Amino acid sequence: MEPLSLQVLLVVTWSFLGFQWLFHRGSPWVSQHLSKGFLRLSPTQRTEWNSRAVSTVHALVVGLFCLYIYVFDEPTQKDPVWGDATLVKLNVAITSGYLISDLLLMFTSWESIGEKYFVIHHFAALYAYYYVLSQGILPYFANFRLLSEFSTPFVNQRWFFHMLGYHKLSKPSLVNGVAMAFAFFLVRIAVMPGYYNHMYSVFGTDDFYKLPLGGRSAWVISSVSLDVMNIMWMRRIIRGCLKVLHSAWSRNAGTEMETRKTD
Repeated sequence: MEPLSLQVLLVVTWSFLGFQWLFHRGSPWVSQHLSKGFLRLSPTQRTEWNSRAVSTVHALVVGLFCLYIYVFDEPTQKDPVWGDATLVKLNVAITSGYLISDLLLMFTSWESIGEKYFVIHHFAALYAYYYVLSQGILPYFANFRLLSEFSTPFVNQRWFFHMLGYHKLSKPSLVNGVAMAFAFFLVRIAVMPGYYNHMYSVFGTDDFYKLPLGGRSAWVISSVSLDVMNIMWMRRIIRGCLKVLHSAWSRNAGTEMETRKTD
């Protein structure tokens, strides 16, 4: 493995420190001024609240940067394996700093926010990102994976609504729930055929054989393991969404029936 450059290490370090500051200082200060419900939460709930707030900030920053690269960065489009990875490395370095920060928070507050699948997810992503940051390989595919961050704000908002006492059948919760299911499916599940078809088109080419064995392994193993977890999470989301929509439909039907009886 090649060592990381000083520039990459600095971005990862500043990203780590920035997200740590957001968790310990930024989120608590903003949250208590924007939402009175934050002050009524228990210490355990506040820990998860701050963790999810940081997660949302990361998802928006990295997701928008990722979308810009996907649309406007021609080098990664023309050469998905060995194209100029300058912008992608910057975005991946920011994400790597966040993942390390989140792992530290999970290990130090396991009872509040610890989750084994997230630990596996973070280590699998960091394993693959190391090759992107150290060798600049596979910039298109690394950037494409980060598009999945667009579903994260909806997932976190669902939890925020729950903590603030919104009924799961309230309009804000229902709208966010449907948006969450749609976004998660769109950026994590629906893109799989295109992603793996593009991956398959690279296999066996000269560019593919120039990749180090570790880079190939990181690419395939991380992609498959992350998507297995995405499918598992998608199943949970669909089941929960259908259950809530069925409850909402039943309640509306019952209300309509009572209204007719009253009339």
